[in-house]
Amino acid sequence: MNDKKPLRVLFCMGINQNFFDAPREEQLQVWTAFSSMWNDIHDMEGVNVLGNMDDDQSMVGPSAGYPWTTYLLADVKDIETVHAACNLLRTTGVGEGPFKLWRYIKIESRIGRELIIQRS
Repeated sequence: MNDKKPLRVLFCMGINQNFFDAPREEQLQVWTAFSSMWNDIHDMEGVNVLGNMDDDQSMVGPSAGYPWTTYLLADVKDIETVHAACNLLRTTGVGEGPFKLWRYIKIESRIGRELIIQRS
């Protein structure tokens, strides 16, 4: 019997200055690539997305760290799957050019566990 619980993971993503410096057409290609990466995380085996939050209305400009631009909260089966999700930024191409998504977006994952409060 396997009692291994999933990891509770907060994927924190920040848009960097390269995105803001890019021409509008390139920014639209970044958005398309970002959407693909986002959906790929949702579709990964062993990933159960619980929710997300976008900070784009109250935070303007690049985010090198906290506060991040957007967050995705998920239960993930293991650390290898967390790494595979983060690696999507290295492998997802932007448009027909040579650049990958990580040129424009940074990702960090915070890994913990679900907090369960016992009622007495």
